[in-house]
Amino acid sequence: MHTSDRALVLGAGGLAGTAWMAGLASGLRRDGVDLGDADLIVGTSAGAILAALLATGQDPGRLATPARPADSDGTPPQVDGRRLGEVLAVLGHAASNPAEAWRRVGQIALAAETGPEQAHVARMHAMAGAEQWPDRKLLITAMDAGTGEPEVLDHASGAPLPSAVAASTAFPGIYPPITINGRRYMDGSLRSATNAGLAAGARTLVVIDPQAHLFPRELLRQELAVAGAHTVVTIEADPVSIRAFGSNLNDPTTWQPAYQAGFHQAADAAEQLRLAWKTGSDVD
Repeated sequence: MHTSDRALVLGAGGLAGTAWMAGLASGLRRDGVDLGDADLIVGTSAGAILAALLATGQDPGRLATPARPADSDGTPPQVDGRRLGEVLAVLGHAASNPAEAWRRVGQIALAAETGPEQAHVARMHAMAGAEQWPDRKLLITAMDAGTGEPEVLDHASGAPLPSAVAASTAFPGIYPPITINGRRYMDGSLRSATNAGLAAGARTLVVIDPQAHLFPRELLRQELAVAGAHTVVTIEADPVSIRAFGSNLNDPTTWQPAYQAGFHQAADAAEQLRLAWKTGSDVD
């Protein structure tokens, strides 16, 4: 049984992926496909930023240029390179025991010296531009840094929306875990880049995955099977966009090239999406 018509899933991708998705959404709006019309939006990590923006009715074109330091509290990110290296090493061997790896990553995240939580909340607030949860269904993913367990944050979770976005984007070693209801939460992409299974019940499902070129697709296929949508459209970065991303998805200099690449890719993506988004009909 389908409990919603259209669901939008926005995946992880660092600063470059955030900019690319914003450019894509802006270009799609230009071409008559408004992703903000989704009945359900699921945001993970970078996708949480755009999810909050779209779900609260904002124009994704506001991210054509990144938020200025003056738009937040001016505190720059404080990367703990040693702890970040430990995180990547643990994740590189996570396949044999993922639950234990996530717990270990949480311990590293809590020990990392990545600056004050409120500075990261302020940065994400400036980027997402949203203060209050919307009336529509918005799900933002995170992970409990103490237990390694996944968490889904929504309007009923008691989390302020800027804190939920900050938690979902808090990659260990780069940003601090965020305190919500007495627990500390870290990046929602540690378990899954998209968490597409949370869109179960949607008739039409659109998944935008900036990191599709970096990881095997088996997990996404499993999540799409769980979602069980009648129509599924997945959008991945094209070769021009991947070149714009460069080798470091968190390099701030990639922002405008990635945004423009997404904006230009939207013309092709609109052809994939137009019929499915308006009617829910099958597409190839």
